[in-house]
Amino acid sequence: KDRSKDIIISGGENISSIEVEEVLYKHAAVAACAVVAKPDEKWGETPCAFVELQPGASVTAAEMIAWCQQHLARYKCPRHVVFGEIPKTSTGKIQKFLLRDRAKAA
Repeated sequence: KDRSKDIIISGGENISSIEVEEVLYKHAAVAACAVVAKPDEKWGETPCAFVELQPGASVTAAEMIAWCQQHLARYKCPRHVVFGEIPKTSTGKIQKFLLRDRAKAA
């Protein structure tokens, strides 16, 4: 259901970035989001969510993580949430390769 490079392997468990994104999109404050793998010493990789909020909306990273924990298994929930504009192509497709680079650098 996901491209192989978009599958996050955390502690031996496979996590579909699409599944996590679907839950994030259900939150009223989210305008756009993308989930990528962030390198982690203990787990190998962990989900990192990049979130673009609706105009005028405000939500904390802890609230977004709590939202995910209500709708997903705990190991699938993002451990890091980064708010800001998500890079897109001229046709509006999210550029995940740029987000992967940002997650590695953070």
